[in-house]
Amino acid sequence: MTDMTQGADGGSARAAGAKGPDELRQQIERTRSQLGDTVEELAAKADVKARARARAADLRDRAGAMTVQLRSTAAQAGHRVQERASHAGHRVQERASQAGHRAQERASQAGHTVQDRAARAADTAGHTVPQRVNSAVEACRRNPRPVMIAGAAGAALLTAGLLLLRRGRRHC
Repeated sequence: MTDMTQGADGGSARAAGAKGPDELRQQIERTRSQLGDTVEELAAKADVKARARARAADLRDRAGAMTVQLRSTAAQAGHRVQERASHAGHRVQERASQAGHRAQERASQAGHTVQDRAARAADTAGHTVPQRVNSAVEACRRNPRPVMIAGAAGAALLTAGLLLLRRGRRHC
């Protein structure tokens, strides 16, 4: 038994005939299954809302991943800045301490110089000036902390002034 069917191009074509009713049923089932698959594919392509939801979910996932990456990068940059600031603070503190020690040494030397000069002058003029100088030098020796603090403050002011001066030169 042969049937004439219309082909995809509009022409007539001979359909392969089934050899029996069971084979015909199987062909019908295969055709139905293929047709169902084709309809599902077309429905998926035609379902704009579902495709838009899938695309939005994909973009949301990408944005989430990018957010995590940006936060991580920002945290790393923050840690680097914090380390650099800490290092710079330590350097300033060390330099201020060194400047304080130098100031204390110079003050001590100046005190000795004044004491020596006063002692020489005392031989000729009297003992009031050397006694005052001696008491000031002794006070500095007993309490070196105020001298160190004054020296460190002076060094910090000098460092800040130099940094501002250097910064001013760069901007001009």
